[in-house]
Amino acid sequence: MSARDRFFRSLVAGLFAGVFWVDAALAQDAGCASKPVAGTSRQILRCWEGLIIIVEGGARFTLVDRDRNGKVDAVRLRRKALLLDAPAGSVPGGLAVVTPQAIAAARGTKWAVDVGQGKTSVFVLRGRVAVNRPASTAGVVLAPGDGVDVAAGTGPLIVKRWPAKRVSALLTRFGQ
Repeated sequence: MSARDRFFRSLVAGLFAGVFWVDAALAQDAGCASKPVAGTSRQILRCWEGLIIIVEGGARFTLVDRDRNGKVDAVRLRRKALLLDAPAGSVPGGLAVVTPQAIAAARGTKWAVDVGQGKTSVFVLRGRVAVNRPASTAGVVLAPGDGVDVAAGTGPLIVKRWPAKRVSALLTRFGQ
């Protein structure tokens, strides 16, 4: 296991520990401003230091400020999808997305997380994202073009290069 993989796995473990022990914060309380995308049901959250979250219409999510510094550092996602763009340095301790099946954590990257049909799918456009199940320390690190589908259970997570058709279908949901 490379030093980078160990770093990302420890990042996920640390973020997981903090996410469940704090109260949720509203977008305005977490340093983000929400703006609807005209003619769609999507919204764009623009947060401090360049963090951008595009929210699919109908998504159920909560922004979390674990260290109570007025800035979002985690998102709980229960339904539908988010496209996250966290430029390097925008979330000093890393940004985590926690779903019923997975935790995806990253620094300086762009990725999508989709929850539906009993699974969480994570896809990376730029950078690297660590993904594991909430009750496990074993996980994977995704690179650009990689994706993983995480269902309940204990089986190994399988990293795959997503076909262009699947990537296009996902990004279309965000107007990309």
